[in-house]
Amino acid sequence: MQVEHVAWQVPDPVATAAWYVECMGFKVVRRGKGPSLAHFLGDSSGHVIIEVYNNSAASIPDYPSMSPLHLHLAFTVANVAETRDRLVKAGATIAEDISITHAGDEIAMLRDPWSFPVQLIKRAVPML
Repeated sequence: MQVEHVAWQVPDPVATAAWYVECMGFKVVRRGKGPSLAHFLGDSSGHVIIEVYNNSAASIPDYPSMSPLHLHLAFTVANVAETRDRLVKAGATIAEDISITHAGDEIAMLRDPWSFPVQLIKRAVPML
């Protein structure tokens, strides 16, 4: 068994998908034509797929009030500060600025333009 994708409900799947493609390096691997406008996005590794959609049968979580510690999408990056600055210019906001963990990892927590938590991390010792 392997994970196929992780999904979350967003207010505007088309705009969200476009932002993740333009700013985060994803590519669209499938677009839904139904009312949910689901977009399946593959990351640059070719091994991770996320889905953003809007299904009227469920409410959109209150991402702005949710702690990034409850849920976030983490990205390994070569330079946390440069990536943070680039994403902020593209509409992200800083939830928690750069810090160093006890393990020596450099980390920053942002929110995408729709307030979904996005973590930037440079591991002292890579996990993958």
